[in-house]
Amino acid sequence: MSTAHGTTTPPGVPGPRPWSADPYSDALVTGRGPLFLRRTDGWLLPLEVERWCARADAVDLTVLARCEGTVLDVGCGPGRLVAELAARGRPALGIDVSEAAVAHTARLGGQALRRSVFEPLPGEGRWDTALLLDGNVGIGGDPAALLHRMAQLLTPRGLLIVETLADVDVDERVSVHIVRVADPRSTAGPAFPWARLGTPALLRHAARAGWHREDQWSAGGRSFVALRNRDGRDGPDDRDDRDDRDDRNSRSTSSAAEPPNSTAVINSQRARKPSPESPVANR
Repeated sequence: MSTAHGTTTPPGVPGPRPWSADPYSDALVTGRGPLFLRRTDGWLLPLEVERWCARADAVDLTVLARCEGTVLDVGCGPGRLVAELAARGRPALGIDVSEAAVAHTARLGGQALRRSVFEPLPGEGRWDTALLLDGNVGIGGDPAALLHRMAQLLTPRGLLIVETLADVDVDERVSVHIVRVADPRSTAGPAFPWARLGTPALLRHAARAGWHREDQWSAGGRSFVALRNRDGRDGPDDRDDRDDRDDRNSRSTSSAAEPPNSTAVINSQRARKPSPESPVANR
């Protein structure tokens, strides 16, 4: 993942800014794990550092092929997706709270900004596509707040692509100060709130937030859902699929367009993210 976020907690949720420079940043420098999310009860979730630090793979490309127009990668991590989009001439920006992640993205040739998704961002309301991959739907530990924020960032009919846990109905939120990033020596970063969602749970949250499900697919053991932002003119059940296709086609060729923001700034930042893998045994 990336720092599965570029995120702090949602407004009103207390807690320190997550993923400060410690085990996660060290892992991005070396490009290797093992690294885990850990609860105080010993529950561990492995983080896929090697995959995040590599180039975009075949599964990633199935996601990027669906992107429309300008792309915002929320929790871009080491930047494999932003770099791949840039190499294809697509306007894209990554955001992450990890300084190491932003620097890595820049080295790969992508643009990235050290910022939480809950902080002011360039081009709000003008992004065509946003990505929440590698477990980043867990950012902030409040899926409803995150989906609301994503709707603010996208255009009225913008596309959100979310990676979920494969083939499970999980809707898990861990309270602040419980989940920690830790290496095998139990060196822990600061605590932060996190969430894990399977596809059914994501669709329930999305429906309540007014998103329209446009597509759903699996590849390489990973699961994805594409959601369409509502523009306030359609009711929850009267979305016209033909309009969706027309709108998608009208924007999907706009890859040469200018990003909906000015220049991306590369700043210092924090480390982040978990991947949608199932937890390993307690250690």
